[in-house]
Amino acid sequence: MSDSSQMPVIAVVLAAGFGTRFDPNDPKQLVQLAGRPVLAWSLEAFEDCPDVTDIVVVVNPRVFEAVDKLADDMGCRKVKALVPGGETRADSTMAALSFLVENGVPQQAKLLIHDGVRPFVSPKTVEDCVRALDTSNAATVAVPSTDTILLAAPAVGSADQSEPEEGADPSEQRTQSGTPVVQAVPDRAMTYRAQTPQCFRLGTLRRAYELAAGDEGFHPTDDTRVVVDYLPDEPVTVVMGSDDNMKITTRADIDVAETIAPRARRIRLMARRRLAQQIANPGAAGEQSESFEE
Repeated sequence: MSDSSQMPVIAVVLAAGFGTRFDPNDPKQLVQLAGRPVLAWSLEAFEDCPDVTDIVVVVNPRVFEAVDKLADDMGCRKVKALVPGGETRADSTMAALSFLVENGVPQQAKLLIHDGVRPFVSPKTVEDCVRALDTSNAATVAVPSTDTILLAAPAVGSADQSEPEEGADPSEQRTQSGTPVVQAVPDRAMTYRAQTPQCFRLGTLRRAYELAAGDEGFHPTDDTRVVVDYLPDEPVTVVMGSDDNMKITTRADIDVAETIAPRARRIRLMARRRLAQQIANPGAAGEQSESFEE
């Protein structure tokens, strides 16, 4: 890891998925997007951020060599290790945590855990994540939901569509039709769509996963839920994200991503110019008024 005396800020890029909903024969981490692999976009976001000291990429055996070559070809100085992932996202996060602990990373280190197939996280979002951990032990990127969210129970019983028995309760019959049933409608003003990075002090996330390890029925789809469920007294702050920070899940998402790529490229180039100006003339940093989000 970094030899810097400052507290490490480590981007953990999760790229161990097999992409069964995308194309099991074509790993989505390496699919071309605007002329380069999807994962290259994600690595660049953290390589460019001056606050990030190290990058750890979690991979599966199938893409290990290709990702290793990609990082080398990109000249990613911050990529310090490729860590074998697990069967689930949680397994991959735990593999990264184990690697960091084994390599002596301090418990107060800042972690930014990012989906490798979210290629368009912006420079501002990455910077805001790092800043959020100055005052909180846990934070997550999210965007307010513009849709009403429904909480529904799994379908009950069989998908039998026959006529209800005489005298049967109609509501009970509906729960047996194979269709999920709405249980609650949260206030839309209180609902957000989770994105990544999800950000933690190493010790905080490690403790949450240690507590979760004893629950065989717990299968989290993201790291924030582990902290919320197992460290309920630990506040998780929201870092505002962007609709551009999409996750590539299906082939159709590539078409959408191609329309976002030019704007994402422009925003990153603007951020690089800003950084170069700050390095060349530190006293002028506060005079920079150009926006980096569009």
